[in-house]
Amino acid sequence: MTAFVRVSGPPNSNFLVGYPGISATLPRIEGKVEIRPAHGTTASVNVSLVTVCLQRRETIHPSADSVTKKHLTAARKEFSEVVGREMLLFRTPPGRDVDAILSMDLPFVIFIPFGRGHETGNQRAPPASIQLPSRTAETLYEIVVTLQQGHAEQRKYVFPVPIARYDTLSTFGMYNRPESAERVSDHLVTLGISLPKWSYGPLDPVSVYIKLSPNPDWLSKARKVTISKIAIGIDEEIIYNHEGDEPTRKVKTLAKQSQAVGVRLPEPGYLTNMGLVFPSKDMRDSEGIIPRGKKEFPVYAVTGFTTTGSLYKIEYYLTVKATMSGAKDITLRQPIVVCPFDQAFCKQEMEAIEQAARDAAHTSQENPMLPAPTVVRSTEPGGMRALGVAMVAGHRKPLIE
Repeated sequence: MTAFVRVSGPPNSNFLVGYPGISATLPRIEGKVEIRPAHGTTASVNVSLVTVCLQRRETIHPSADSVTKKHLTAARKEFSEVVGREMLLFRTPPGRDVDAILSMDLPFVIFIPFGRGHETGNQRAPPASIQLPSRTAETLYEIVVTLQQGHAEQRKYVFPVPIARYDTLSTFGMYNRPESAERVSDHLVTLGISLPKWSYGPLDPVSVYIKLSPNPDWLSKARKVTISKIAIGIDEEIIYNHEGDEPTRKVKTLAKQSQAVGVRLPEPGYLTNMGLVFPSKDMRDSEGIIPRGKKEFPVYAVTGFTTTGSLYKIEYYLTVKATMSGAKDITLRQPIVVCPFDQAFCKQEMEAIEQAARDAAHTSQENPMLPAPTVVRSTEPGGMRALGVAMVAGHRKPLIE
């Protein structure tokens, strides 16, 4: 007899509890595996073994966005692994191959790792679910229930679950410390920049302080330098197969802004402040309606964000270029972090994250205190009663209490 398998989350909430990427919240998947007969009401299902795990799948195809190249290059590359550990939910007692089951409810909890990269394999903090345009790269997560029915038959049931990362929120203090960098050209001019913060989301303002300083040891030559213009931009760099032998890099400029200057470099230096708005993806279609997103991926207002998977890596840079006459142009690339959420959302989530951390303090990874499983076997006298069925004169009838 085939089985109907379903995974349900906690009442009035999602599978995902806590905030992935933030260890204090003990991010985890909570739910219950429900097994029933696929046909009829009281026909039993043979069950030998039930396990559940969280599986991550990644795929890349760097040329998928090109109509001419995608059929000429190598096929899509795939990678999958189990996140955390696989959990054994049910096994028949020794001496029996199968149990005839009428219904089965098996609670489970899968803790999502929150390692910072020193761990190996499936103990690292997993990257967020994402699908880039044209599916050049994607990461998705699935709850996989394995049902063994005797020696010969084993089936897997897959249920997608979207996962976001919250350790790059722009409201965290570590991202609000000023970052500075310098670059020298011809030993005549030094380009220095300072960023008041370095994590940005959709429609967040990006501001940068810029200073061009002459070299005091070559002041006579530096005075002859003319600053033509200064340009800033945000670059997205996607590295496919970054841990392999032949990585592929693709760089795209998301936004840029330029300022004409046309003055000689003064002795104290030239200071200016430039800014732009981080681009946002239009969530609405041509009719102004926000379409329902795919159940495997959260809906983001950006096409990409800072993340590192096993097959690809997405990085972002703030690029500042000073164009001059009398000296070589200077280009400085400063790494920044791109968060999929805007600043208003980040501020709203801070209180919820603090509450989730307080709630997680009462949860133990070694003993999460799960509810007891409910298993109704066909041999139990009250088995049909648990399904709301009673035997009346040899016929099955709905049970009326």
